[in-house]
Amino acid sequence: MKNTFKKLLIGASIVVGASAMASVPAHAASLTGASIGGSNLNDYFVYDVNANNQTVKVQGSQANIQKVLAGSAASPTGNVELAASSETSGFNFNNNTTLTGQIGGKNITLSSLTASDWTSNVGGGLTFAQKWFNDALTANGFGSIIGSSNFLAQGIYNAALVKFNTTGGRQRFSDPNISYVNQDDNTGEIKIGLAGHFDATSLLFAGLSTQQQGLVNTFRTKAGPIQASEIVKVSYNGGPSQLLYSFSATQSGLVAADDNRSHNGNYEVSFQGVRPTQAVPEPSVMLGVFGVASVFGVRRKLKKAQL
Repeated sequence: MKNTFKKLLIGASIVVGASAMASVPAHAASLTGASIGGSNLNDYFVYDVNANNQTVKVQGSQANIQKVLAGSAASPTGNVELAASSETSGFNFNNNTTLTGQIGGKNITLSSLTASDWTSNVGGGLTFAQKWFNDALTANGFGSIIGSSNFLAQGIYNAALVKFNTTGGRQRFSDPNISYVNQDDNTGEIKIGLAGHFDATSLLFAGLSTQQQGLVNTFRTKAGPIQASEIVKVSYNGGPSQLLYSFSATQSGLVAADDNRSHNGNYEVSFQGVRPTQAVPEPSVMLGVFGVASVFGVRRKLKKAQL
């Protein structure tokens, strides 16, 4: 009977210790030391969230900036809009606005885009503007009109591209609204939330007539809303800059108070960062480990006593 009880005690202790180790939560580091910079450092808005789940403009202080970046994909909060005046007349497209801070102890800068970013060569004989527009069409089910030999498809593609470039399309997607910057402590992956339109049809095809939009839709092979995030330029840990964007949004549960349609979509982009130095395990985990070690120590003593 005593031996049976001892075995049960040892088994239970091991299970408790192992369970404690297995239940360690995956922590996520957030952006710290957030500050605004760039060649047009005053061109930004801060949106906080009110009791009605509306994003509203607040004073752009350091405390406000840090507060609204505390969300995640599961629960996005407010956001910081960079190059906020990009869609107004007289905007200088050669300037940028940046959000700078540290994530996992490494420096990171998130920036709005400038005209030169769009005209940069990305390989394959394409500028970034051409690649992004083609990516946006393909992701949303319009891939068949890209490079098509069909005369009608060619006309629709050219009309959509010209309208996008001449009616402020590049500027509309150059002012990212940053809602969070998080890093997974276990993998090092860095995730950035971009607040945007859950249905971005009016942004991607702005300038097209109703008839032209109808013709575009005849070539579509995908159902659901047209989705496209704004683009963020990211520089991390001294490495080369990268332009990140997404064509898949989740409902944010929020909406902008000033237009009642913005910020209702959350787009998440990610890239691999440097894995942070592992923190000391939680006290509960250490107790579990010590508990297992103690049980085996007691077991050895019992065996010696029985000899």
